[in-house]
Amino acid sequence: MTIMPTISVVVPCYNGGKFLDQLTATLARQTFRDFEVVIVNDGSTDLATLEKLSTLDPTIRVVHQENRGLSAARNAGISVARADLVMALDCDDQLEPSYLADTLAALQAAGPEAGFAFTNVRLTGAGHGVQERYSNAFDILFKNIIGYSMLMHKAAWLKAGGYDESMLDGYEDWEFNLRLVHSGYPGVAVPKPLFLYTASTQGMLLGHTSHRHAAVWRRIRQKHRDLYRVSSLLQLYGRTGFRRSRLSLVRLIAQLALAKLVSDAWHNRIMTFVRRSRMSIAQNAQ
Repeated sequence: MTIMPTISVVVPCYNGGKFLDQLTATLARQTFRDFEVVIVNDGSTDLATLEKLSTLDPTIRVVHQENRGLSAARNAGISVARADLVMALDCDDQLEPSYLADTLAALQAAGPEAGFAFTNVRLTGAGHGVQERYSNAFDILFKNIIGYSMLMHKAAWLKAGGYDESMLDGYEDWEFNLRLVHSGYPGVAVPKPLFLYTASTQGMLLGHTSHRHAAVWRRIRQKHRDLYRVSSLLQLYGRTGFRRSRLSLVRLIAQLALAKLVSDAWHNRIMTFVRRSRMSIAQNAQ
């Protein structure tokens, strides 16, 4: 008889072999131990990465596929996960030792209606400080307020439809979270900075995605056009945002106007400037 783990940790890996020792170390420090690790090799071409993957502890499952992108790798890993609870990590992420224990306890305490649990984020690398994460059905239309690090029911991932594998320029986690929340799954916040995110000016968020922000966010709005209609926004704000929204309504109107009135190039420049300024402010506050 095979004993199923409580949690499956799914890690996409594309030429990320240099981070795998750090990854396995952060997972080894988890106080909650009943979990499996599934690493999805998303068509890595780096020989050092392939060598590292071949010499990992045999308890770590490695799934190989052609290079299909982050969303496809996450979906592939979650599809073969043996546990009913899954968590997505990137190769260069780190966790505080109580991450799995605290998110599991929060999810269990919230009851079966809760779909996922998440924590605040501590920035390392090019950024420092703590980013607060929360769940709100209105705010998530304008900002990725949850992030990709969460412990969720596999059934919730399935009902939301998994990650959109056609989104190759970033924000795939934002778009997935939007669908997850609007599928009727409330999230549970653990107000501790237990997830460590390595920020890099050359990374996906500050580099590639910021330079394509306008087009990718427009794609999200087009895909969910019913949610972004003015009438729908006002109704949703009245139901869920008025008391709990943490974003200024004036700011959100300006954000939509910016997306419609300025060119993509200027929109991208503004977004890159804002994100890097926030990183700088966080660093100076330390």
